[in-house]
Amino acid sequence: MKNWTTADIPHRNEGLAVITGSTEGIGFEDALALSAAGWNVVMLGRNAQKGAESMAKIYQTNPKAKVIFEKLDLADLSSIKDFAMRMNFRGQAIDLLINNAGVMTPPRRLETTDGFELQFGTNHLGHFALTAQLLPLLRKSTAARVVTVSSIANRAGITNFDDLQSKSSYVPGKAYSQAKLANLMFALELQRQSEKNGWGITSMAAHPGVSRTNLLITGAGRWSSAGIMRTFFPFLFQPSAQGALPTLFAATAPEAKGGFYYGPNKIGETRGFPTLAKIPAQAEDIKASLKLWEISQKLVKVEF
Repeated sequence: MKNWTTADIPHRNEGLAVITGSTEGIGFEDALALSAAGWNVVMLGRNAQKGAESMAKIYQTNPKAKVIFEKLDLADLSSIKDFAMRMNFRGQAIDLLINNAGVMTPPRRLETTDGFELQFGTNHLGHFALTAQLLPLLRKSTAARVVTVSSIANRAGITNFDDLQSKSSYVPGKAYSQAKLANLMFALELQRQSEKNGWGITSMAAHPGVSRTNLLITGAGRWSSAGIMRTFFPFLFQPSAQGALPTLFAATAPEAKGGFYYGPNKIGETRGFPTLAKIPAQAEDIKASLKLWEISQKLVKVEF
């Protein structure tokens, strides 16, 4: 695979992309690149002011961009339901869904509006519920793709079915790894379910390596060890625009395939250009992935 960049994104004059967590970081870079390639983009985030500022940045770069912002809180199932209802009412086919938003290692255990551990509830269950409720619009597309963003932290992930919500023991990094492993398991199982049920949806996963975003600072805190590294040693992190490339490759490259996982190609997948990423053994457990799928449906009260 050559050094793929945003210059390789096929231009199109139509197509609707929906991107979670797109007011900053990797998600913003996704929105910027896709809008430059002609996509209609729906940017999603919790903060309307940030959304307006992010749209303004895109329009400054590309006055012809077709971008709107919609408020969505993945830590609140009612917010997800409201957004999905609005989208389904409009009835426009969704050609691309990028499940990008994330919460990373808050120092103490926090919960979503619905009582889930914040990282598992937002990173996995929120995206699971969103994808399920947007399924009719994804199926309306002739070639819809769903790209779920995981992390190299999934390598340390263990799916603890006895304590998915980390109630008996909360360790920030451990809970984060479990959530990002769930992202990857979901992406792979969604591909199997699509093939089994004839949904016509291509599902893939991607990860950004170690990238220069604010996720560490807003999650663990600026003065955590990780936050200090991010603040005072930025050269250790690749730019977020570079980190977005594996996601954009999975989202747009003709050669990207369903059920595959993409990440950077250098220094243990921490930086570089898109390539096939290594799937950890935990995510290759098909029985565990199906179990997680079924439990997730019950937890968020949705069915695909």
